[in-house]
Parts: sequence; structure tokens; C-alpha cells
Amino acid sequence: MNLTAPRPTDTRDEVDDAVGAPAPAARLRPAWLAAGMVALVAACLAGIALGPVDLPLSAVLRSLADRLPGVDVDSGLSARDTAILWQLRLPRVVLGVLVGAMLAIAGAGYQGVFRNPLADPYLLGIAAGAGVGATLAIAYLPAATRWWIDPLPLAAFAGALAGVGATYVLSRSVTGDRGTVSLILAGVAVAAFFTAVQTFVQMRNAESIRRVYAWILGRLSTTGWDEVLLILPYVAVSSVALLGHRRLLDVIGVGDREATALGVPVTRVRVVVVVAASLGTAAAVAVSGLIGFVGIIVPHTVRLLAGWSYRSILPLALLFGGAFLVLTDLLARMVLAPAEIPIGVVTAFIGAPFFVVVLRHRRVGGP
Repeated sequence: MNLTAPRPTDTRDEVDDAVGAPAPAARLRPAWLAAGMVALVAACLAGIALGPVDLPLSAVLRSLADRLPGVDVDSGLSARDTAILWQLRLPRVVLGVLVGAMLAIAGAGYQGVFRNPLADPYLLGIAAGAGVGATLAIAYLPAATRWWIDPLPLAAFAGALAGVGATYVLSRSVTGDRGTVSLILAGVAVAAFFTAVQTFVQMRNAESIRRVYAWILGRLSTTGWDEVLLILPYVAVSSVALLGHRRLLDVIGVGDREATALGVPVTRVRVVVVVAASLGTAAAVAVSGLIGFVGIIVPHTVRLLAGWSYRSILPLALLFGGAFLVLTDLLARMVLAPAEIPIGVVTAFIGAPFFVVVLRHRRVGGP
């Protein structure tokens, strides 16, 4: 293929040739898509039925069917169990699916645009910014019972967006471009500054330290559907944007110059993917706290199973990410029941050894 004569549009076969793999091998295989859906459904059913109070799976399925239009089924659940199912268990599982799916697909998107398999959703200062926002809300705002809506997620969301915005502005002011290296370095600087601010606020408000750390360690606790409704639009828009660019991420993987020669607007693609991943991650962090390693564990597992094409990685990361976090949350609820382990601790126990394996694989000569 002649890469010296770029054209405005290219056929799919030319794009497949550019990424060095035949088209059928790069496409998402139906078997893996079905496996992801089965894993997600199985994880959701386990998360709904199991817990400190076990709910019979058959009764859960009847209760779910009873809410369908035109269906009238007696679930057999008591009033208490029905409240547990619809006000506690089901919203928590749905929230886990949304947060896990968003963190996983955002991590895969970051790894694609930065061409770095160790990139994660918190790379550009999102975690540090959200931590500052949450800390300020806990330390200085009145109790949530005095507000018509809980200010903590809103403050964390605003802080996360502030962290990403500061990273972008700093990167442009120092280098004058949107290069990946400058963005990463700016993200490190912004994260260090925001972490220092958070530490200072915590020192000045020692009584809030326990609540701050409870939020930082991550949780999916919810007493209704408010958190689900809060992040659902952001997760939907971000996921659609990322999935829509999955083919272009494959092309960018061969290098900016080659991708540009094929007619791919590299800068625009990189900006759209980073903005979409950052917006979705900020929304997820706002309601769940800082849950680490999801954006590394899930995309790398998908790569090992289904290959290195982002046409497979992104949709499968969405499905397996939701399943992974639901099962992780179930583990956090049941290991020390009726006490509960922060979900961020569980993902760290799983993710830290996984991270070491990835590093060793890279050092030995892996992709």
C-alpha cells in the first residue's frame, strides 16, 4: 500500500491492511460477544440473589417478570425481601454494571490513544480532582440531609472535571500541542498538586478524615435509584462515543504519521476519545469513589482472550467490566458479612498482582 498519497476516505480493507491483520480476525467474534453477555447476566443474577440476606433466584426472576408490562406474577417474596430487592440490591447491581463498564472501556480507550497498555482512567488527574472535590464537600458543606440532593457526588464530579481541564490547559501552555507525552506529564503534575490540596484540607479538618477515606476507598452503597439516574446519561454518551471510534484506534496504533497518511484525523480522534473517557470516568468516580485497577485488569484480560484489535476490546471491556465489578462488589459484601470491605480494597488485592504480571510480560517482550 502506498502511504505517501493520502486520500480523504479509505476502504475498510485498506484500514485492516494498515493495522497488520486480516479483517475477519480483527472483527468482534459473535462467540465472545455472547460470552460477555452471559457473564454479565450471570454476575447480575448472583449480585441480586446473594448477600447477607439470600433471596431465592426463582422468586427474584418472578419479581422481575412481574414488573414487565402485561405480566402479572406472584413472586412469593415478603414485603421486606421485595424492598431489599428493588430499593437496595437491584440499584446497587445496576450501579456496579455502569461504573465497572465505564471504567473498563475508558481504560481501554486511554490505552489506545496513548499507545500505552498501562494507562488507566485516572491518568489525567481525574482521581486527584475528584478527591479534592469530595474532601471539600465533606469538610465544609452542611450534612446531606439539609440538601434536596446529595452534594458529594456533584462536588466529586466537578473536581474530576477540574482535574482534567487543568491537565489540558497545562499541557497546551507548556508545549503548545496536544501530544500524548505532554498530557501525561501534565496529568502527573496536576495530580500531585491536587493531592497536596486534599492533604492540607484533611489536616485542617481532622474530624472529616474517616469519611474522606471511606469515600476514597470506593463503595457502591445506594438506597435507591438516584445514583444510577445521575450517571446513566454520561455513561451512555461516553460509551457510544468510544465505541464509535474503535476502528480508528486500531489505525492510530500503527503510528500517527501512518494514520494521517490513511486520512485519519489523529488529533480529533485523540481529543474525542480522551474527552469521552474522562467525562464518563468523572461521572463514575462521583458516585462510587476511587475504584482502582478496573481499567487495567479488564482490558488486558480481554486482550489475552480475544486479541489486540480495539474493535473487540472496547465492546467486550464494556460487558466484562460490568460483570467484574458486580462480582467484586459481591465479594466485598460477603467476605466479612455483615461487615463490608471497601470495594477499592478488593480491586487492589486483585489488581496489584495483575499489574506486576503485565509489567513482567512487557519486560520479557510481550506486545
